[in-house]
Amino acid sequence: MHDALVAHARIVAIPKEGVASLITKAMPFISEKVAPSTRKQYQYCERILKEMFAEFTPEQVTHGSVVQMLDVWRHSPATANRLLTVLKQIFQWALDREIVDRNPCESVKRLTTESRDRLITQDEFDKIHAAAPDWLQVVMDLCYYTGQRIGDVLTIRYADITEEGIYFEQQKTGKKLTVGWSEGLQATIERAALITKNPSSEFIVPTYKGTARRHTNVWRFFKESAAKAGVENVTLHDLRAMSGTDADREGKDPMLLLGHTDRKTTQIYLRDKTIQVVSGPTRKQGKNV
Repeated sequence: MHDALVAHARIVAIPKEGVASLITKAMPFISEKVAPSTRKQYQYCERILKEMFAEFTPEQVTHGSVVQMLDVWRHSPATANRLLTVLKQIFQWALDREIVDRNPCESVKRLTTESRDRLITQDEFDKIHAAAPDWLQVVMDLCYYTGQRIGDVLTIRYADITEEGIYFEQQKTGKKLTVGWSEGLQATIERAALITKNPSSEFIVPTYKGTARRHTNVWRFFKESAAKAGVENVTLHDLRAMSGTDADREGKDPMLLLGHTDRKTTQIYLRDKTIQVVSGPTRKQGKNV
């Protein structure tokens, strides 16, 4: 269907006030207050939506056509749901301004996604760590000891280092927290200073030019290191789950570490499959026993 829509769009007149035009008008408003990482995802969705609905006017977008869009991306449910989210916001923006009289996305159900339950073992972490370049080893250690998202780890500045620990203002949520010093975190910061690619940079793990590393490149290096180490089905984001799970095992509060406001969200990251030994109540000894 996707190829057919693209081919059709090339041979028909694209409406001047079509969906593509509507998307262009709405995007600055719906992406105004989102995190930079989310804005990039929205921009990616913008390109896809403009292509898929190139020949549609807003009035021609129906419940069925939105469902067909999801069907095209059924192989990637996360992307499909993100497209739905962006398109729904676009039509809501238009509805609020009386450009359209309905939001065709309101009645469309999101695709079901499977929760990831992969937990990296210490042995797997060590193997990937050994196969990684020195700067990536520092990034991995920072991800583990701080429990923060890769985008926040890569933008740690020397100015963020305090007596209490490392200060973070999470890009995705705006949550502010300080991860206190541990022996491992202190050693990681000291090592970062020794192997830095640009000593004059404000960032802890900079490029040769002194800029913050791009997370897409870091993901690629991590994937290559995992393949070299023979560790399969692992992503850089799994280190955040590993950090939260180990913190929970140690009796610490993973919700505070990960910066969540809802404990249900934290539970997604806790992937300890160890079978717990539990105890039932001891029967009270009554007079008739």
